[in-house]
Amino acid sequence: MNAADRIARALFGFYMAAFFVYLFAPLAIMGIATFNTSRFPTVTPWRGTTLKWFQELWTDSGMWQSLATSIVVAVCVVAVALPIGTAAALVLTSLHARARSFMYAVMVSPLLTPGVVIGIATLVLWRQLGVGGGVALIVIAQASFIICYVMLMITARLQRFDPTQEEAALGLGASKLMVFRRVLLPFLKPALIAAGFLAVLQSIENYNTTLFVRGFDTPLTVYIATKVRTGLTPAVNALALIMIAITITGAVVYEIARRRSAARLGAG
Repeated sequence: MNAADRIARALFGFYMAAFFVYLFAPLAIMGIATFNTSRFPTVTPWRGTTLKWFQELWTDSGMWQSLATSIVVAVCVVAVALPIGTAAALVLTSLHARARSFMYAVMVSPLLTPGVVIGIATLVLWRQLGVGGGVALIVIAQASFIICYVMLMITARLQRFDPTQEEAALGLGASKLMVFRRVLLPFLKPALIAAGFLAVLQSIENYNTTLFVRGFDTPLTVYIATKVRTGLTPAVNALALIMIAITITGAVVYEIARRRSAARLGAG
């Protein structure tokens, strides 16, 4: 290995190390702050080790109620965004090139619109129709742009689909519904699962749009923003640490299951 290759490898290693430090250092500091006795979420000065913030989290009924609201909203958003986004992707991929470019620009436009604008526009429109703020309006507002993420992920998957599989199934007497259910849907399954998880994350973390349409309901992001004004404690860090642990555990379990499934298929 010559000097140029060694320098390139060293620079690449430095870049990867810096990238992971940049990515995970805030999470690590947040997790460590959960065990600091200090009333404020910080690691300096360290005033002692404690677990009382987990107890405070357990007794914070407002936090759990806001989390439950966010989960309900996220489930409803997925139920709306997945079928509509999948249908939009199917329509988009079936169009000719010129019409596809125009429709693509129209369909992704909500992603380019600020969340504040989407929230205000949704509130103004649905108030004219007699729908006030609340969980239903949050779902409508969030789904209006989360559908775009679903559409993009399904479209990317559809670009790898071989249409001759549909033609062969139709030629063998299958109906279009059966072709969709037995051929296309299994092919789209990985993208649908990934899009569903992305929709959940986008819904739970959304703040700008949700703030204007929430009415008297308080999702988690709005609750935390309110606590920042009134006095944030490391109980929020405790909740975040639990959510991170659940996410990592889920990812590890999924990867183990995937590898075992691949090993069984290889052995078969």
